[in-house]
Amino acid sequence: MEAEKLQNIHPVTFFEDLREGMSAEYTRLVTQQEIEMFAELTGDKNPIHLDPSFAEKSIFKTRIAHGMLIGSFISTVIGTRMPGPGCIYLSQSLNFMSPARAGEKVTAMAQVMELHPKKYRATFKTVCKVNTRILLDGTALIQVPSRKLHAEK
Repeated sequence: MEAEKLQNIHPVTFFEDLREGMSAEYTRLVTQQEIEMFAELTGDKNPIHLDPSFAEKSIFKTRIAHGMLIGSFISTVIGTRMPGPGCIYLSQSLNFMSPARAGEKVTAMAQVMELHPKKYRATFKTVCKVNTRILLDGTALIQVPSRKLHAEK
């Protein structure tokens, strides 16, 4: 079971190995079942996500995924792709531009924009999109494991 949980996690990228411009991504098909599970898990049962009759009267004309569900895919990139295991979120800004809907494939991307060597931190540009349509963008500040500190333990 533990090996199954870890199968999609890439090895850690230590701070010393990061370079500006490096990037990673994660793609996931969003389903209505996942939207409903997210609503149950978080308690955000806004009918725009769950009730087709309510949603058809909205500006979107259909149910939409929770913005924070889509934003959480960035956490998947940061925590499992790059930098990966052991990194810690310090902050994340999100600008929501377009909703995702059930049945759409969302790609979350994170790109190293700036390195902060004194504290082993990195600033990432973050984006989620469906094809070329940007759903959200922002920046993340991440505490990245250091090979130097890792070796001292």
